[in-house]
Amino acid sequence: MQEIGPKNRWSWVEINLSALRRNVRTFKKLLNPSVRLVCVVKADAYGHGAAACARAMSSAGANQFAVATVDEGIALRKSGITQPIVLLSEPPETAIDDLIEYSLIPTIYTTEFVLAYGERCVAHNTVGKYHMALDTGMTRVGVAASDAVEFRHTIDFHRGISCIGTSTHFATADIEGDWDFRRQYQVFSDAIRELHAAGFYTGLIHCNSTAATILHPELQFDMCRVGIGLYGLHPSEATVSRLELSPVMSVKARVVRAVEPRIGDGVSYGMTYRVSDPHLQIATIPLGYADGLSRSLSNKMDVLVKGQRVHQVGRICMDQCMFAYPLQTLAHPQGFAPIERGDVVTVLGEDGAEYISADELAALRNTINYEVLCDFSLRLERIYL
Repeated sequence: MQEIGPKNRWSWVEINLSALRRNVRTFKKLLNPSVRLVCVVKADAYGHGAAACARAMSSAGANQFAVATVDEGIALRKSGITQPIVLLSEPPETAIDDLIEYSLIPTIYTTEFVLAYGERCVAHNTVGKYHMALDTGMTRVGVAASDAVEFRHTIDFHRGISCIGTSTHFATADIEGDWDFRRQYQVFSDAIRELHAAGFYTGLIHCNSTAATILHPELQFDMCRVGIGLYGLHPSEATVSRLELSPVMSVKARVVRAVEPRIGDGVSYGMTYRVSDPHLQIATIPLGYADGLSRSLSNKMDVLVKGQRVHQVGRICMDQCMFAYPLQTLAHPQGFAPIERGDVVTVLGEDGAEYISADELAALRNTINYEVLCDFSLRLERIYL
């Protein structure tokens, strides 16, 4: 039998770096020549592995990277990434020395942090670059757009800091024709105009996420921040017909046990599934909710094996789950070859003509594809193709 996957556990994630590079180039083509592409690699690149993905993105034309935490930025620097790295939120003041040491650019919105940042930068004989976030209606983080000019008046005296970017984030950019989106854009553009009128340098202006980059090319400004689209998934149904993307992640496992139980035998905790067909195998794979396969998918999802779609059965356990494999059906009375230990099972991705998408799993979980991808980063080893 050909060895597939890591040697210590028969479950893993496959990351197609060629597909990732193709997606980066696809988004680059959407941008005007002077507009920069910021690749969002927070949450370990949405579960894909930030270091390897950032290197691939860099080779495909990424101009900058964005992360959520200081530690994510430090890890990128240690992996050899030299492009600008922007934190998408303001870290605690205790992180300032790390920002300076690793040349990380914080997004700021409180005077307490900014002035402490400036003081430490002066002590280090440097100037701390920052992006200012404006809250234009999402009510998450940022300086209230109406206070932007006053905020800059409050901090711009400090010689230890320098604004190199101004941004906002849209709450409904993935909904075509949405009033709230248009209102947020108007609030943002008004704030930018007021900052310029007051004589403040705003640096690189950016507001477009994946959805807005696809649906609103007229709002590119100086940069676009693209996240989920780089990994081959769409942020909403509205963007699907606009752009062809290549999914990057697959999740696979190998069968560790396959048996032919008796009619009436139960499967897994609570025995929520009982065998009712004599021509059936119950196979186990070492993949459970501690690996990101949500327990809420129990008895709802399918897996792919030998090019066929078969049903997962019984409650998903912390470290394993089971599926039912028919040895004979009405459509195939001659039967199928039985499942054997070591056979490859696809939980996310394609096998032959069949495909299970993150959107399919997300719909079964009543969540979004972002969460599905991030969850699979918990402890599965990644194999880069």
